[in-house]
Amino acid sequence: MTPRPIPQLLAEDGPSFSFEFMPPRTEKAEAMLWNSVRRIEQVNPTFISVTYGAGGSTRDRTVRITGRIEQETTLTTMAHLTCVGSSVAELRQIVGEYASVGVTNVLALRGDPPGGPAGEWVAHPEGLDHADKLVSLVRSLGDFTVGVAAFPDKHPESNDLTADADTLVRKAEAGASFAITQMVTDVDAYLRLRDLVAARGCDLPIIPGLLPVTAAGQLQRLTELNGQPLAADVVARIDAVSHDEAAVRREGIAICTEHSERLLREGAPGIHFITMNKSTATLEVFDNLRQNSFV
Repeated sequence: MTPRPIPQLLAEDGPSFSFEFMPPRTEKAEAMLWNSVRRIEQVNPTFISVTYGAGGSTRDRTVRITGRIEQETTLTTMAHLTCVGSSVAELRQIVGEYASVGVTNVLALRGDPPGGPAGEWVAHPEGLDHADKLVSLVRSLGDFTVGVAAFPDKHPESNDLTADADTLVRKAEAGASFAITQMVTDVDAYLRLRDLVAARGCDLPIIPGLLPVTAAGQLQRLTELNGQPLAADVVARIDAVSHDEAAVRREGIAICTEHSERLLREGAPGIHFITMNKSTATLEVFDNLRQNSFV
């Protein structure tokens, strides 16, 4: 069966619900991933995605896992692809590998340097230095649908949010047909970015990414990885119960549910759940949304 383009899925009635996984590093982790994928499959998500490690460190696993999910489940898949550490020839090869396993939805990213957002980003001497160029490359290689990243609290290297809005418009002009944000902890920040893009005459659907916090310190670790600031009220709510593991989990799910509901009421095209390869918490949020008639 030919994979359905994600923009076509987004255009259907009702909001989209998608789930993000990481390539597993061990056999035990892979078993946990597949258990999560099968549980997510039962709620019929719009699509699922598989990430791509810093510096392309998980390239082979990403291709293999995404292909298996596409071929062995009923799920629509999206594979991540970054410019980091790859020549244009290597990027062409990776896109060909995705096509060979039936994956035609790709999230095109510049990517963080291997040392994380704080490190210096250096383009491969025979590679690409911006995501819009990667979008153009992927689109030129076949019938691919391409998404891009968005930064509601601005990219760590950006001067301001207006520059980020301009960047998203350039990505759309290069052929991107949707965007997914980094983890949102401030709903107002997402809305500001969305409105700035719309004010530029660009109708690019921007899907907010959300994570239900399940452990004290998780937010801080993630902000170190993605370079995005944390909303003070969210930090305060988690810190207030940080001494109680079960309470942290309950509060994290409550916050994620509240943010999801407000984003959907404000017209977000859907919610992209960051699962950390554990399906239970995101499925609890999804069930809350279903009970409250958002699904």
